[in-house]
Amino acid sequence: MAELVVALDYPDGASALAMARSLRGTAGWVKVGLELFTAQGPAVVEPLKKLGFKVFLDMKFFDIPNTVLGAARSAALLGVDMVTIHALGGERMARAAMEGCAAGALPGARPPLVMAVTMLTSMGPGDLPVDGAPAPSRMALDLAVKAKQYGVNGVVCSGLEVADVKGKCGDGFLCLTPGIRLASAAADDQRRVVTPGQAVRFGSDFLVVGRPITGAVIPADAARTMLEEMRSA
Repeated sequence: MAELVVALDYPDGASALAMARSLRGTAGWVKVGLELFTAQGPAVVEPLKKLGFKVFLDMKFFDIPNTVLGAARSAALLGVDMVTIHALGGERMARAAMEGCAAGALPGARPPLVMAVTMLTSMGPGDLPVDGAPAPSRMALDLAVKAKQYGVNGVVCSGLEVADVKGKCGDGFLCLTPGIRLASAAADDQRRVVTPGQAVRFGSDFLVVGRPITGAVIPADAARTMLEEMRSA
């Protein structure tokens, strides 16, 4: 069964923790991304863990291998359960991230999953700043195949690419899918979007949802609606 990850994209820790408390008993995962981590720092992770959530630290590490190794080790020491790197960082960087997560894993805990970002779901045809660049879906698949060879746990990709990724990389290779929207909802700044049901049918293992849940009148009800569609798929 695919798992729901709620993105806590807030400019302060108090708002993020208030939302997390309102979602206890629904989603099992929350995402700490660039906005929240930059505003609040690593201190936001511990209270989320104490609330019983698994934490996805979405910092999209992309640097020289030694720097990424250190960042991944520090993330693992925080007790997070999943981190992201950019697939474009190449094999040495990806393997350094895996090494760092293993080195920083807390006693008795599994190292965080390392997920390689292929193409952002906000990007559509023509958005890549490279002349003659392939279509985003094609580039995402090529990067996913490389990421599998690098030894990471899975990739971040649009639901539109999941079936092809699974076909090339195997069902054990995890796919995390942002850009999730209900059929009746606005896409916001996302381009390559799918519904929760579509994502599950395509084979996504994790569905990341932010504004459709956190911007709802009753966020827990919105999360339950997402989960119901996921289960029915």
